Amino acid sequence: MVKRFYAIIFFILSLGIGKAQKLASTDSIKNIKVIAFSDLKEIIKKNDDKLLVVNFWATWCMPCVMEIPTFMKINEKYKNNVGYKMVLINLNQVENIEFVKKFIKKYSISTEVYLINDLKNIEEWIPSIDPSWAGSIPATAFYKKSIKILFKERSLNEKELDSIINQNL
Repeated sequence: MVKRFYAIIFFILSLGIGKAQKLASTDSIKNIKVIAFSDLKEIIKKNDDKLLVVNFWATWCMPCVMEIPTFMKINEKYKNNVGYKMVLINLNQVENIEFVKKFIKKYSISTEVYLINDLKNIEEWIPSIDPSWAGSIPATAFYKKSIKILFKERSLNEKELDSIINQNL
């Protein structure tokens, strides 16, 4: 009887632990989504009622890493504005997704993060973001009503990013 009681308790506890592990796993997965480049076009269209800030970056790019805190600070400032949204497009290899997830956690990245799985065709889709884009990162595109209104192929400081967003909201 006592063994049966402990077996039931163990079973109930293991269900709870399994559920907690599943919730933790789901939580980390929601921070990053693997997409094709065509999905990015849909994300832009879906957010046509907002000023959409789209930042292209990678964990191996030191200027990208250095500007992440600035982007998160500005995102925190505007995140409750219904006319604003920021997304980060990661250009790491898909095989490095676990490292990217750890990076997101370490740097407290609060925006949606997408990892493009279409890097082998990068020369084809880069010009569709901006014809002048040579492919270096960080790079940031600003969209309003699904139309690109500005593109910057360099790091942005806090004052500049804030000014661009403020002027276009």
